[in-house]
Amino acid sequence: MTERVAVRKTYKLFIGGAFPRSESGRSYPVDGVAGIAGPVHVAQASRKDVRDAVVAARKAFAGWSGASAYNRGQVLYRVAELLEERRGQFDQSEIDAAIDRWVWYAGWCDKFAQVAGSSNPVAGPYFNFSLPEPSGVVAVLAPQESSLLGLVSVLAPVIATGNTAVVVAAEAKPLAAVTLAEVLATSDVPPGVVNLLTGFTHELAPWLASHRDVDAIDLTGAAGAERAELQRAAAENVKRVFAPRPEEWGSDPGMRRLRAFTETKTVWHPIGV
Repeated sequence: MTERVAVRKTYKLFIGGAFPRSESGRSYPVDGVAGIAGPVHVAQASRKDVRDAVVAARKAFAGWSGASAYNRGQVLYRVAELLEERRGQFDQSEIDAAIDRWVWYAGWCDKFAQVAGSSNPVAGPYFNFSLPEPSGVVAVLAPQESSLLGLVSVLAPVIATGNTAVVVAAEAKPLAAVTLAEVLATSDVPPGVVNLLTGFTHELAPWLASHRDVDAIDLTGAAGAERAELQRAAAENVKRVFAPRPEEWGSDPGMRRLRAFTETKTVWHPIGV
């Protein structure tokens, strides 16, 4: 009897709720993980893939930001449930913390506005409220040293506050990102809210920093030598930049990342109307 040949998995991008191959057809080798013999090849995203991901994120923004905070919290919690069910497919040293951190941010969805917002006293017959609103499409460079927990730590707060995301996964450890994308695709997260690209961070980051339809960028996963150039590129199109130290994602999540990609809007409303 002929020995059966196992079906090899093709590691693709995640854009607009679908799993396309890179537009360029390129791939690059990475080490395998537990249960997957390496090396394996993953899709190497191109500039065109970046553009497609930004288009998908922009299209999804109105619906996601317009959803109730309570509903967003339910959606994020559903992702945590699916991560729990598929925990065997992830690095066991990170999965517990990654699930707990996802749940933590899910719980903040309908509480953040109460903490970050305020009711302001004014000299007149008006109510005056300051409320946080999402920035828009956020580009996220995931931490390079962590395949799953780092990715969750930078992605969850972005979408919890109503933004949509284009994420560049850890260059040398992208397999967890691909598996997380499969979780997102089978959850209640609308297509385009999260778009995951695998490839070379130094190659993709400049296009995200200079893209005029990207509203903000998180430089956590950028090399120190590249940060200044990326900040200059972002400044040319008045993009919000969040540039914490690379290791900060691993600490107590706190509220800093929730505040990083929100804008404060103040509204007036006549009393009695």
